[in-house]
Amino acid sequence: MSVRPIIPADHPALLALWRRTPGLQLRSEDDFEPFCAYLERNPRLSLLVELDGRIVASLLVGHDGRRGYLQHLAVDESCRGRGFARALLDEALARLAGLGIDKSHVFVLRDAPQALAFWEAQADWEGRGDIQVYSTRRSNE
Repeated sequence: MSVRPIIPADHPALLALWRRTPGLQLRSEDDFEPFCAYLERNPRLSLLVELDGRIVASLLVGHDGRRGYLQHLAVDESCRGRGFARALLDEALARLAGLGIDKSHVFVLRDAPQALAFWEAQADWEGRGDIQVYSTRRSNE
């Protein structure tokens, strides 16, 4: 297993991984140009796992200077249960801590039971019942 930062050239393989991951929703922000802009704004924070030269897991990581934001934590179905998600999460949090960011958020779709189960099993994370998230609505989504 090799954990490394995501680079723009990884985009096609990541899109394929994300498309085959239940509970992960793609939007226009996942197109190549916004993806590259995200990586540029958050250098060396987004990570992936390679196994035998194939991308099998990913985690997009960004921050606003105060809080980290995690997105698209995905592990290929055939590679689940091997600690790849936790390895990505630990490395991402360490990199954020190195920038002075000690609190992070992740948004999980309610209809993604595998993702919800993963996050509920993380002892150092807790669900929030005190906030409601609102997003801008676009006519094509």
